[in-house]
Amino acid sequence: MQNFNQFHFKGQKDGEEILMVVHRHWFDILSQFLIILAMLLLLFGSLVFASPLLSAFNGNISTSLFLFGENIFFIFIWLFFFIIWIDYYFDVWIVTNERIVNIEQNGLFSRDVSELELERVQDITVEVLGIIPTFLNYGDLYVQTAGETERFIFKHVPNPYGIKDLIMNLQKTYEKKEADNLGAVIRKEIHEELT
Repeated sequence: MQNFNQFHFKGQKDGEEILMVVHRHWFDILSQFLIILAMLLLLFGSLVFASPLLSAFNGNISTSLFLFGENIFFIFIWLFFFIIWIDYYFDVWIVTNERIVNIEQNGLFSRDVSELELERVQDITVEVLGIIPTFLNYGDLYVQTAGETERFIFKHVPNPYGIKDLIMNLQKTYEKKEADNLGAVIRKEIHEELT
């Protein structure tokens, strides 16, 4: 397991230790970049095949308008690439010894941060659908909670079964620690009543 002691995030509590930082699987961004690749092929294909047609018009206006449209399309492709990268890079799930923090990037200028205390975890479900996710070992992880937010979703994460096991082990450790603390309090109260 990787050591995350040198990492910190805003809102991290004293003594809270980062155990895992999870981004979406690389295949998720690759599949989105394939759309960009298709758009780039369309852009360069139109430059190659439209050049003979534009020279037949012998007009600078039509050539200028075509090149202007191509440049606008290229800027759109670049912006689309940038938005996909930002969304991939800044969507992150942080698992600590006390809670799970979900940082969800929505577009360029909006971010949602939500957290889930381990004591509220009731159930965890892993969903791996399809041949490619099965072979590449990625899928969705649903954490059922006892609070306002019904489900906490990890989308397209690598090794969802390993993440599930880590969270379940942390939750069981937390429950055992709480039970031990409760037992110690009860024993202390009984001891005080007897003396």
